[in-house]
Amino acid sequence: MLYGAMSIVTLACSNSKESEKATEVSSAKPNIILIYTDDVGFGDLSVYGGKIATPNIDKLAADGLLFTNAYATAATCTPSRYSLLTGEYAWRAKGRGVAPGDASALIRPGVETLPSVLQRAGYRTAAVGKWHLGLGGDEGPDWNGELNPGPLEIGFDYSFIIPATGDRVPTVFVEDHHIVGLDPSDPIEVNYRKKIGDGPTGKDNPELLKMMWSHGHNHSIVNGVSRIGYQTGGEAALWRDEDFAQTFVDKAAAFIKKESDKPFFVYFSTHDIHVPRIAHEQFQGATDFGPRGDVIVQLDWQVGELMKLLTEQGLEENTMVIFSSDNGPVLDDGYVDQAVELKADHVQGGGLRGGKYSAFEAGTRIPMIVKWPSIVTANSRTDVMFSQVDFLGSIAAKMEIPYDTIQAVDTENHWGVLIGKESTGRASLVQEALFSNLAYLRSDGMKFIPGNNGPDMVPWGPIIETGFAKTDQLFDIRTDPKELKDISAAHPSVVEEMKKELSDIVNNK
Repeated sequence: MLYGAMSIVTLACSNSKESEKATEVSSAKPNIILIYTDDVGFGDLSVYGGKIATPNIDKLAADGLLFTNAYATAATCTPSRYSLLTGEYAWRAKGRGVAPGDASALIRPGVETLPSVLQRAGYRTAAVGKWHLGLGGDEGPDWNGELNPGPLEIGFDYSFIIPATGDRVPTVFVEDHHIVGLDPSDPIEVNYRKKIGDGPTGKDNPELLKMMWSHGHNHSIVNGVSRIGYQTGGEAALWRDEDFAQTFVDKAAAFIKKESDKPFFVYFSTHDIHVPRIAHEQFQGATDFGPRGDVIVQLDWQVGELMKLLTEQGLEENTMVIFSSDNGPVLDDGYVDQAVELKADHVQGGGLRGGKYSAFEAGTRIPMIVKWPSIVTANSRTDVMFSQVDFLGSIAAKMEIPYDTIQAVDTENHWGVLIGKESTGRASLVQEALFSNLAYLRSDGMKFIPGNNGPDMVPWGPIIETGFAKTDQLFDIRTDPKELKDISAAHPSVVEEMKKELSDIVNNK
């Protein structure tokens, strides 16, 4: 019998005690799909008030629990992903900022992770999509050999990933330990320090581009798009950006079908909203909002395809689907794709201040939806504060699996909040902004941003306030959700109190 289908059969029992017992058994180890999106803002989805229709994601919310107070740990992708998988704030470990495309593995074998916890609970685990957490040992990735360590060494049984991001070389897929389709007679070479080879670049050959760069993304050209970094060779292995969505859905579906007789965990990490925003041809022109709007529709399609698969396989009832984002939104992030000009009345940050990179709320407050038909009440909402760093501790508690609390030092058990059964969550959380500057938010709504010497605005293309100032700032986001009024001068004792609390967390007291 299919593992997830058990609850469908047993819930039909006429005897209520038998039904309750069967539900308890079937829900003890739900299948878990974590759809981790990239750069999706608090207001980007129609269920959160966005102007771009996302019917499949809206249905996910109609069938489940919608969070209005959920947070990624950082306003950029690598640290958020690190924290989600390890249960440790990324700023505790050096070198966990936004990783270059040739970074060595940031999570090494022996580090506690969410997939390793689930493996110990009897799950089969897969990572599909964007990785951006480095590959290989201290010398960096061996692109023409075995890419080890990687996802398989930290708890995943299978992986099909892009090594970093779509705007960084190498522009290849990696399955388990090797680049997919690499011809040994045409080895790939990657360099982030100097130009290699005589291939065209965005800087020197803009006439070859199908999407012009705006800042920083002017090195090697692949598929008509110039990237960050230089690469040569590997022609047979190069990806086509337009195929990301279908490829990831296909790989996740194949894993689910193969492993559906056991509980499974799929970390499904989409790339769509991250630059370069190049939708598949079927979605190009799907909206009036340009490429950024089109890829949001493409993201919604992927969610719909995964939900359709669960239904077809009889897995829907006992599969926990978690949908969230790694950080807030950004418009111009390196390419001329009219994201700014065509945004119209779509408010990607949901009215919050800041965005990706920022210490303000739009940097880390993100959409989050949990669907699990046998457990989570449909069409419900919660404003309880939840941090993605707590996925590990919460799921480990549910599975009754011990984990390394010294390494996964920041994760907490808020399983009841995650499934909508408890109204008390975290007392506080730490938000990491650009350059690893920290902010501190409490469940009473008080938010403290320490003074620092960072820039007022992101120091490259995006027009985003960083939230930085030379002096301490204090906001009450209950009464001032847009963080327009700094109340630090009126509440010096609260500033000092929160400064000490943040210091204690940083120093692990």
